[in-house]
Amino acid sequence: MGRAEVTAYVGLGANLGDAAHTLRSALQSLDSTLGIQRIKTSGFYRTAPIDSSGPDYINAVVELTTTLTAPGLLIALQAIENRAGRERPYRNAPRTLDIDLLLYGSASMESAELTVPHPRMWERAFVLFPLAEISPEHVPQQVLKNVGDQRITPE
Repeated sequence: MGRAEVTAYVGLGANLGDAAHTLRSALQSLDSTLGIQRIKTSGFYRTAPIDSSGPDYINAVVELTTTLTAPGLLIALQAIENRAGRERPYRNAPRTLDIDLLLYGSASMESAELTVPHPRMWERAFVLFPLAEISPEHVPQQVLKNVGDQRITPE
């Protein structure tokens, strides 16, 4: 008998190279990853870098179901990042692709490798607006108001 499916949400972002193309490729990679089924994908949003420099980001959020554990899903997401040329020279560096595990069912966990829910997701318009688009029940209106000063526009 297989592992039970869990609904998870992941955030995607890129600001180097052809960011929109990179996100579309990452979505295809998610679709071809064993143990992951993409359910909904937000539109793409253009956002200014936060605590960083460089070009604007293109961001999206995906709802998926998975039979992978949270650490297993993180490994799969990092493999997709690595295939896209992701480098980590310093914190908040511009990136070819960033995929964050935002929510994993109702799980709450914290380890050196993974914290779920993502610790900064409630402070980031680039996560909250696309998440609200595909799953409004996960984003209270007050939380959206709290990030209303962050520049974000639909692509």
